[in-house]
Amino acid sequence: MSERAPDPSRADYRHFQMIHTRWMDNDVYGHVNNVQYYSYFDTAVNQYLIEAGCLDFRDGTVVGLVVETGCSYRRSLAFPDVVEVGVRVARIGSSSVTYEVGVFKRGDEAVCAFGRFVHVYVERSTNRPVPIPEPARRAMEAIQVT
Repeated sequence: MSERAPDPSRADYRHFQMIHTRWMDNDVYGHVNNVQYYSYFDTAVNQYLIEAGCLDFRDGTVVGLVVETGCSYRRSLAFPDVVEVGVRVARIGSSSVTYEVGVFKRGDEAVCAFGRFVHVYVERSTNRPVPIPEPARRAMEAIQVT
């Protein structure tokens, strides 16, 4: 049996996005349902790109589509927690980028969940892959880990 890699820490991430949990995020067991974490990933990554000025989700001709996600859960969250979602870039290809994301309860050091999120950049009108636009590439490089 192989040993599990250590969980990521706050220091492993380059950018943080604060997200308030919502009443509807809780499930019947009284904690944030697993599917909501993917929404947190999507929100944190896209908010970073919008703030960096390289994502025009309404009128942009090139957009990033999610092609892969994964998540490991360690600790529960529940409404009305506030979460801080850490984002970093693990890999930048010619038309794709792999983000790594960690979800932390505000002020806590222990990760609640962490995972990966892959975008492939496509021309919106054709859905055909295109090179990552330079402004987006620069924003990704700013939070890339090696």
